[in-house]
Amino acid sequence: MSTGESPDGFHKERAWRNSNQSMDSLFQQHATGVGSAAYGQGRDKVSHQSQPMAMKSQPVQNRDDQFVWPWMGVLVNVPTEWKNGRHVGESGNRLKERLSNFLPQKVIPLWNYRGHTGYAIVEFGKDWIGFNRALAFENHFESEGYGKLDWKNHKYRGSEMFGWIARADDQKSSGPIGEYLQKNGDLKTISDVDDEEKRKTNKLVANLAGEIELKKRHVEVLKSKYNETTTTLEMTIEQKEQLLRAYNEEIHKMQQIARAHSQRIIDENQKRRSELESKMPDLDLRSKQLDEIAARSDSDRRSLEHEKEKNDVKTKHLKMATLEQQRADENVLKLVEKHKLEKQAVLDKIIKLEQKLDAKQKLELEIKQLQGKLEVMKHMAGEEDSGSKKKIDELSEELQDKYEEMDAMESLHHTLLIKEQKSKEELQDARKKLINGLQNITTGRANIGIKRMGELDLKSFVTACKRKLSKEDAEVNGAILCSKWQAEIKTEVVCEDDEKLRALKEEYGEEVYGLVRKALLELNEYDPSGRCPVPELWNYKEGRKATLKEVLQHVLRQWQAHKKKRVSWIP
Repeated sequence: MSTGESPDGFHKERAWRNSNQSMDSLFQQHATGVGSAAYGQGRDKVSHQSQPMAMKSQPVQNRDDQFVWPWMGVLVNVPTEWKNGRHVGESGNRLKERLSNFLPQKVIPLWNYRGHTGYAIVEFGKDWIGFNRALAFENHFESEGYGKLDWKNHKYRGSEMFGWIARADDQKSSGPIGEYLQKNGDLKTISDVDDEEKRKTNKLVANLAGEIELKKRHVEVLKSKYNETTTTLEMTIEQKEQLLRAYNEEIHKMQQIARAHSQRIIDENQKRRSELESKMPDLDLRSKQLDEIAARSDSDRRSLEHEKEKNDVKTKHLKMATLEQQRADENVLKLVEKHKLEKQAVLDKIIKLEQKLDAKQKLELEIKQLQGKLEVMKHMAGEEDSGSKKKIDELSEELQDKYEEMDAMESLHHTLLIKEQKSKEELQDARKKLINGLQNITTGRANIGIKRMGELDLKSFVTACKRKLSKEDAEVNGAILCSKWQAEIKTEVVCEDDEKLRALKEEYGEEVYGLVRKALLELNEYDPSGRCPVPELWNYKEGRKATLKEVLQHVLRQWQAHKKKRVSWIP
């Protein structure tokens, strides 16, 4: 080995130049020889489950020989020179370029306190391709007479480098080579590496088989859930369709009843108008008879003329009543038609909302089905299954269309909800107007009227007190008690289990307690903050809030009764 310990400039420069030229010519002469052949072998792909190619091409190698693993090569007699008080040599990258035919992963020069030692380690990796490259590296140097035995036999060394695969004796040796190999490598035989590769492969195959089995089970579970969900969704859709059909039939019946009721009102008005018109000929005939009698008898003329004037007045009033009846009939027809249109509009809105809701739920069910199909297809599709990938893409595109359709439906549903809210406000406004109107015209105790929610009924209080007290005491005590408890529930929130209420129940009984408790609940519902009685349309016959339909029917009946009274005096 050339250590360059003498600092003679001429010899140092000459040795350095000769070593570089010799090294370059060595690689150039054998670029297409043994080294190239070995390198070509090293580039071939090697299966981890088969015998290493290097062992097949090198029968002299023993499968029980121990090599340093990861595979490493030893490079000695690396040219160095003495510079600035220490040995220096080529860098690892430069050496790697010189050994590029063997495709090493890394070349590590070994250093000590005096500088470059003239040794280097060539790393080839852990796989069989790296082992073949290491063998090519060793074969190249052996074929040129620069192998391990040549180095040990102290043949002419000169400036050429020697190289071989690192084995057990290299790792166990003293010096920088042994230290590096002991620190960075393990001793393994070809059989050890082969067996380890087989174990890893078998373990990988077992793991993959387990994962495949888990995937199969998962797919089966998904299929089962998908089938179950599909069955449930189909049943749900069928039930929704049945409910919708029943609902549509009920709406149709309600419309027929409303039309029949409107037609009955029109027929009754037409009948009354005919009755009024039928009386006109009788009055005309009576007038003619009076004229004839007046012509025959001068003495009775004045009385007849007076009767005629009275008859003319009645005729005039009858005509005016007929015109009034006609106008009233027209107003009733307009009102009926308006109510009919309003009812139809409300029913149409309800039907549209129901249809939109049903369509939305149906769309949601379709989206759930598509999501289930897509999930199953994702788990069933293989890497090379282009048909499955195409199906997944189609399902994904269809699912995206459903999402967009759902967004549009949500927007339409929001618009319909706003319209429905507006209709509710209009109906509420109609209730307020009816309440104001009925408060001014309602008399007596009719079935339909105005009830002041949260207000104690004095008459009911007195009636309840009569069961505990005498008639005179009941009227006085009932009025005082009613006024007292009206102030109690108006000024403060009284709980149902209040001590005062319990005392009232014990003293006056369940009926008086029930009247106060009912008024208390009504105040808490209608005006919990202001605690003032609130007027409400009420069905006294059934003890509940009256519907707009019931109130309108009541108003029509009141109007018809009033109309009969106006014309009843006419003979």
